[in-house]
Amino acid sequence: MDAYGTTQCIVNGDTNLPDIPLETTVKIEGTVALRPKSMINTNMTTGEIEVVINDLQILNTASNLPFHLRDYQKPKEQLRLQHRYIDLRFPDMQNNLRQRSTMLHNMRRFLVEKHKFVEVETPTLFCRTPGGAREFVVPTHHAGLFYSLVQSPQQFKQMLMAGGIDRYFQVARCYRDESTRPDRQPEFTQLDIELSFTNLDGVLSLIEQLLYTTFIQDIPKPPFKRITYKYALENYGTDKPNLTYDLKFKTIKHLFCDKLNDSNFGAYVLPYPNELGKLTTKYKEKIRELIKKYKTKVVLYENISKELSVELFNKIQDTIGERNSCIVSLGDNENACLCLGEIRGFIATLLLSKNLLKINNAMVPLWVIDFPLFVKGENGLETCHHPFTAPHPEDIHLLQSDPLKVRSLAYDLVLNGNEVGGGSVRVHNAELQEKLLKMLNIDNTKLLHFLNALRSGCPPHAGIALGIDRLVSIACNAESIREVIAFPKSHEGKDPLSGAPNFINEDDKKYYHIVTVD
Repeated sequence: MDAYGTTQCIVNGDTNLPDIPLETTVKIEGTVALRPKSMINTNMTTGEIEVVINDLQILNTASNLPFHLRDYQKPKEQLRLQHRYIDLRFPDMQNNLRQRSTMLHNMRRFLVEKHKFVEVETPTLFCRTPGGAREFVVPTHHAGLFYSLVQSPQQFKQMLMAGGIDRYFQVARCYRDESTRPDRQPEFTQLDIELSFTNLDGVLSLIEQLLYTTFIQDIPKPPFKRITYKYALENYGTDKPNLTYDLKFKTIKHLFCDKLNDSNFGAYVLPYPNELGKLTTKYKEKIRELIKKYKTKVVLYENISKELSVELFNKIQDTIGERNSCIVSLGDNENACLCLGEIRGFIATLLLSKNLLKINNAMVPLWVIDFPLFVKGENGLETCHHPFTAPHPEDIHLLQSDPLKVRSLAYDLVLNGNEVGGGSVRVHNAELQEKLLKMLNIDNTKLLHFLNALRSGCPPHAGIALGIDRLVSIACNAESIREVIAFPKSHEGKDPLSGAPNFINEDDKKYYHIVTVD
């Protein structure tokens, strides 16, 4: 048995083999023979033949393995990661990594051969990118001077557009210090794409054709469904809705006459079949935690008459239909939606457990567009995506007077409830870029190299990055992205294989001017 399959090998009756431990590497020379008809195994691709062993050599004996390679009795993930070189021998790990390789190969062929893209490698060591995720810093032997590991090739790919590399891509390694976020990796892989003289529709069409051509599972024929950020939020409570099941909000703001003119107020219900019954204490506690998190009012179906009114209960029942119960969420519009969106997630799980919800097992991709350009942060405006995203041309007049109402030309690709890609039309005008940086309180002097590139006659351009780890995990039906990465970090961002991150010795600390503080 190896990565390419299993073949039955037999010995003659008068031949004795030594006791060979499982997972030992052997070399076999023999004669291929047809099996007797009564012994043909139709479940094996090699089930009609067998190899009669003439000579067997032990090349390397396996000893004291920490676990056995049995699909029905897999060890815990920590032990598997600690001995990944053994874990990689499981058939599903072999399949995942080979499928990943195939998909990336096909993506390269699609971009290079069909669309004349140029693969360009960009640096990993760079300066800090303002306004993004937390980055890893790399000390140098120059006191007080540090590199940052790039969280994406964003600046480089835009400067490539200024340099005339009008169709760029790379399979890029990226780094973000996000150890507190579940199912994330501090280093990850994305298919990074940028092209000049295009627009939002051009990028979306390209990616739809790319995935339709190269994705290793069946995916709908383009064009993919598009919804706005506002629609996603007010119908599903998230910007990455899972449309494999039908469970949508209904708005009931019209039932609150005193709030009709309050643009910040939101009132929504999540209808679900009566057969689900009342929620258990466990789920009621989850809802109490969400109420604290989002500072909203949530009313369970059985409490609507008491906490709101009998009249409102009757009107809500008319809205959702007599065969349905519901949960009500009231408060700040965005928070009311986000709160109900998290509730939607576990209500769907409960409905599925009782066969009260139908699931579409196919791939359901969609684009989310018209994101806000800015969000309100603790210290002023913050960018919804990154500082280089272009504002929607219809909203530019609102930049000074009402910036939170400005939409962006950003887009996210969502697949079965997972964000698998994101990008935008970029700002290619230096004056507009400086204006946006100033609104975000970002020091322009940190980006002079980038602004000068825009001033050099940079053409209009747009791009996207696809998360390869997430895409492959969905395609392979893997439980975690760690199942499709050869040597992943643990959920804490550590490497169980080597024990990294490790301490460094005093000589290295001195060379890199590092002083550790307890």
